[in-house]
Amino acid sequence: MKTYFESRFTINRDRNLCINCTSCTRQCTFGVHYYDEKGELKSRDENCVGCQRCVAYCPTGAITIKGNLPEAASNWTREVIRDITAQAENGAVILTGSGTDKPYPIYWDRFLLNASQVTNPSLDPLREPMELDTYLGKKPDRIELSPEGRLITKLAPQVKLKTPIIFSAMSFGAVSLPVQESLARAATQLGTLWNCGEGGLHPGLYQYHENTTVQVASGRFGVSPGYLKKAQVIEIKIGQGAKPGIGGHLPGEKVNAEIAATRMIPEGTDALSPAPHHDIYSIEDLAQLVSALKEATNYEKPISVKIAAVHNSAAIASGIARSGADIITIDGFRGGTGASPKTIRDNVGIPLEFALASVDGRLRQDGLRNKVSIVASGGIRGSADVAKAIALGADAVAIGTAALVALGCQLCQQCHTGRCPWGICTTDPALSRRIDPQKGASRLVNLINAWSIELKEMLGGMGINAVESLRGNRDELRGIELNEKELSILGIRMAGE
Repeated sequence: MKTYFESRFTINRDRNLCINCTSCTRQCTFGVHYYDEKGELKSRDENCVGCQRCVAYCPTGAITIKGNLPEAASNWTREVIRDITAQAENGAVILTGSGTDKPYPIYWDRFLLNASQVTNPSLDPLREPMELDTYLGKKPDRIELSPEGRLITKLAPQVKLKTPIIFSAMSFGAVSLPVQESLARAATQLGTLWNCGEGGLHPGLYQYHENTTVQVASGRFGVSPGYLKKAQVIEIKIGQGAKPGIGGHLPGEKVNAEIAATRMIPEGTDALSPAPHHDIYSIEDLAQLVSALKEATNYEKPISVKIAAVHNSAAIASGIARSGADIITIDGFRGGTGASPKTIRDNVGIPLEFALASVDGRLRQDGLRNKVSIVASGGIRGSADVAKAIALGADAVAIGTAALVALGCQLCQQCHTGRCPWGICTTDPALSRRIDPQKGASRLVNLINAWSIELKEMLGGMGINAVESLRGNRDELRGIELNEKELSILGIRMAGE
């Protein structure tokens, strides 16, 4: 039985403007634009994913794309009907990319930042020094100085960031190599970190090792002593916000020779990451891996542990702090992904805001807050989100989707297909070349520099001259449209109080 799928988008082509240049047919990776038997340029609306690539590259502006699906009645939305129809036809799990598009509350938009007025005057960042330097790593309980002012206390390994913004983990295979190179170049220029994800580290990126975070995930892809030594930070990936509690899967058709060599697996085989680490079933097991990684790198590198934001994140974080780890990364359910079961992405996990607040509070309560740094990730969209996350307790934030948008991503949520028209989430060499690492790095540097300037402006407006003074300072936050329970969990007061 042939099933009819309604088109999600309609392609409008102005025949008076179209010059039949074939740009749209060359740019589209989903076969939307084609020539019929009469040689007339037409469109298959049912194939369109709304990536806007053809619109951007049409030299005469002849193409426009609009959404085409009015909502059905009741809770049976067009999306639900489409998903049921697809699964009835193919019996498969629905995969998707990017972060959730469900209309859950975005709590960052329900926080407001304080501003100084008269009694505590504001600061002008153009004329007064504003400190954004951030140090990730375990801090001592106290600092001891010699009479000459030299540091006597031995510090655990620290990573200095010139801005409290780093790039999230995105593996080679999930994103193209030019994307990773763009991130690595930008991190080096900015004095911050990028993360190679769980897919190993391509030899062409070894030169950026001073700004690289490498992952040790359940599949152990690419992990070797040399890999660990080409890192500034080592991150043990337990979970991620877009798919808490499940592993990863890179289909064999995407595993070309270059990816196979980087991941240290046979070419053409599925790269499967088990849901759990099969050597971690307790905090004691985690402590063993943390110790082993420190031993393998001469105790010179901070060890991070990445977890998804779940209802008991606070208790888990307390255990991680006791395991000897130096950094905890909390990834909220709005985090992006190259591929995830849609129902997991949209229904499992909790908002970053609540997990971050509860983790910071629990670590302070247990007297462990100085033992670990906290990195918050999952849906950070701008400098205001950065400031609010730091005020809730983060030392730094990690961005993934925002970085990809800076590189051209239009959030068409087709990352899992490997046919990204913008050359971002693909292993196709022809498509990957659509990203120029030099230009990509320039765009990322511009983005982070702009956010850093805005962050200084906000700090100055609060009368604060260092980002360190904002960390965990919830007095600088006020809530709007939040109930008493939400305010209590977040540890902030209502606007006007």
